[in-house]
Amino acid sequence: MNKSLGLLFAVTSMVWMTATAISLDYNGWLALLFFVLCILNIGAGFMVKARLRKSRVS
Repeated sequence: MNKSLGLLFAVTSMVWMTATAISLDYNGWLALLFFVLCILNIGAGFMVKARLRKSRVS
């Protein structure tokens, strides 16, 4: 994964984590939504990394 794509996933994950932390004070369901989005974003980053690595090898 190139540096700019890795940075994109890192920054968006931090935005979702920050949104989760802020929304904990206001609404638990909204915090749960942001948490799920954060986990999905991190998982998508790992999937993209694996696919890029697999395409380079073959």
